[in-house]
Amino acid sequence: MSRRLKDIVIDVLNEHRIMSISTNRPDGWPQTTLVGYVNDGFLLYCFVARNSQKYANILRDPRVSIAIGSDVADPRDIKGLSLAAKAGVVADPAEFDYVSALRLKRYPEYATPSPPAGANSDALRIAPKPASEKVALLRIAPEIISVVDYSKGFGHSDLITFSERDLDLHIASLRHHWVDNRGSNTSVPQSQLPS
Repeated sequence: MSRRLKDIVIDVLNEHRIMSISTNRPDGWPQTTLVGYVNDGFLLYCFVARNSQKYANILRDPRVSIAIGSDVADPRDIKGLSLAAKAGVVADPAEFDYVSALRLKRYPEYATPSPPAGANSDALRIAPKPASEKVALLRIAPEIISVVDYSKGFGHSDLITFSERDLDLHIASLRHHWVDNRGSNTSVPQSQLPS
């Protein structure tokens, strides 16, 4: 994978805050929803209500498809990502705290949200540190990324694939951040998979 392609992927992930995520319903129909996300290198994270359909779908089948991009005035400026990935629930409290801090950097407006009405679990997702009994944190590890870059030609895309070993090494390389920065407000490095 060329350095330039990695840069494009990280740039697109860092420039956006919303993604479309498709999960597999029990009846076979795909379900696509918009969710806010943060990324730590190539790993994506999002908070979802534990009583949501997408959460139930992911518990049954961790395969997801994701699209990230936005509209531009000149079609030659289109850049975006399409990912085939696996999602899992984060159980490590240190990772949960670390990602909560990452999210506050990307969504500073969540630092002082309006109080949720009643026990609305949807509103609880935007708390500075969501309550884990109502809200799950998903870690999404890409297996294939299609990088759309129309500056290289109309409709141009490149594929990046990740092996399980690449993903295991990447996740292991981040663990010290989760523990060292638990609850801290230090800057977060942009981690990348080994070449």
